[in-house]
Parts: sequence; C-alpha cells; structure tokens
Amino acid sequence: MAASPQLQAVIDQLRTNNEAAAAAGLAPTVEGVRQMMAESLFTAPVPAGVTVKKVRAVNVPCEWVYAHGADPAKRLLYLHGGGYAAGNLDTHRALCADISVASGLSVLNVDYRLAPEHAGPAQFDDALIAYRWMLDNGPAGEEPAARCFLAGDSAGGGLALATLLGIRDAGLPAPSGAALLSPWTDMTVSGESLRGNAEKDPMVGYGLIAWMAGMVTGEELQPEDPRISPLFGAFEGLPPLLIQVGEEETLLSDSLRVAEKAQAAGVEVTLERWPDVIHVWHALGHDVPEASQGIQRVGEYLRGKAA
Repeated sequence: MAASPQLQAVIDQLRTNNEAAAAAGLAPTVEGVRQMMAESLFTAPVPAGVTVKKVRAVNVPCEWVYAHGADPAKRLLYLHGGGYAAGNLDTHRALCADISVASGLSVLNVDYRLAPEHAGPAQFDDALIAYRWMLDNGPAGEEPAARCFLAGDSAGGGLALATLLGIRDAGLPAPSGAALLSPWTDMTVSGESLRGNAEKDPMVGYGLIAWMAGMVTGEELQPEDPRISPLFGAFEGLPPLLIQVGEEETLLSDSLRVAEKAQAAGVEVTLERWPDVIHVWHALGHDVPEASQGIQRVGEYLRGKAA
C-alpha cells in the first residue's frame, strides 16, 4: 500500500527541506527544532466541541483536553514528543483533542520540563507528579479516577513507558493500559533501524537522535538509565501496551525491542507496524487519511480497555 497523496506531499516537502539544510550546511539547533514543531507540523486546529482547561498538577503546568461526552473519571495522561527538547501544550493540543474524541477519555496534556535547560530525569519526575495528581483530580476538580491510561509520541512515548516503570516501582495504582506512538526508548542510539532506515525516514536521522540524546543525559545520567531509556528497564508487571510505529522509521528498532522484551516479561502487547507512514504520522491532521486512521485505532484500543 502506497502513501496517500496527502501524506506523500508531506514526505516530499520534508525531503526538500532536508536537502536544502544539507546543502546550506545547517546543523540542528534547539531553537530551530522548537520553531519547526510550533509552525510546521503541529498546526492542526482543535476540533469543535472540545474543552481546554488549564490546570497545575502540583508544580507541573498541564491542561485538560476533553471532547463533549468524554468521561471525566476515565483519564489519559498525554506526554508530547519533541526529543525532550521541544514541544509544549500548544503543539500537541489538537492531537490530545483528537484522542479524546476517538477514545471518550479526558486527556491531561502535560507540559514537562525540557532539555537542555533541564536534563533528565526532570521529565520523568514531572510525568510521575502529574500521574499522581491525575489519580485524584479530573476536569471538574478533585475526584478519584475510575480508569487511567498513559500515551505519548516519540520522546513522549518513551517517557510514557518510563513513567509506567515509575508508577509500578512507587506502588501507585496501575493504569489500565498505554499507547506508545513511534516511541523513542533508547538513549544509547543503538537501534539497528537508525542506520538501516536512514535513507527512508525523512523526519528523524541518526545525527539528530544522537545530538538530542546528549542533551537529555546531561552530565549526570548514564544513557541506559531507565528513566530516560526505558528499553533497559524491567517490564514485569506493566499494563497492556499498544505500540504503533512506521515500518520505515529510523526508530523502528526502539519499538520492536520494547515489544519483544515486554512480551517476554508477560506483558500484553499489541504491536502495529504501519507501512508507508512517517514518524508520529498521527499529528499530521485530518487532511492526511493515515493520521485519522492511526488516531481512530488508538481510540478503539483505549475504549476497549476502558470498558
């Protein structure tokens, strides 16, 4: 199955941008990545009928994003992507809204601290604080949760997995499941697909991943620390996982290794390898059919676990 014309247009534009940057000898910068996320890829509008409510989970800025009819007691903690160095509430609000519409869950969009200003494990600490808060607080105020879920894309997908480890180790009530979208789970940059898919992936290259990993580890953490590289954690006792990844992504190996290790630990894993898509294709908006299809599948999975 080939990419839709809408998705192919995005891929072609990304390749053109990459070629121009290479010809100009431009190296990635934190400001450049942040601007790209804010202005280029993550600009879809929030669907009609969705409420956005700013809150603070203790000291972590967040917002509730929930569709009309979403269950306030069934909640999903969403952790945005951006290589731990970019992304915020604005960049992922529309994606959170789409997931709320598709799943019927109330979504807590988390504005965790970013590298390089805050190296790891600041992001992990913020995510765990937000989850603790979400257990007892919903869109309408203080109210215990009936069901909880985690989700995230790219770095946020890896952070969601790391947070699952932290929830288990802290003895907190376990979520009913998690959805990991193109997750980045390995700061050692050792996945085979980082090289094998280098010519196919127009979004994420080896050099970009290695550069971002250095910012996240900082001067104190080893790259194998499960708080930033959950691939190296122990997976026993984790809740069910949905993992969606593109077959041609450089980060494909991060998903495949997590799925294999989790299944070996007795975790229920649903691994979906999508052909002809790009990294976190879900965020490309409703004009791209594959984006809508990916979100719909996430919604179906979460609805099934929340029933």
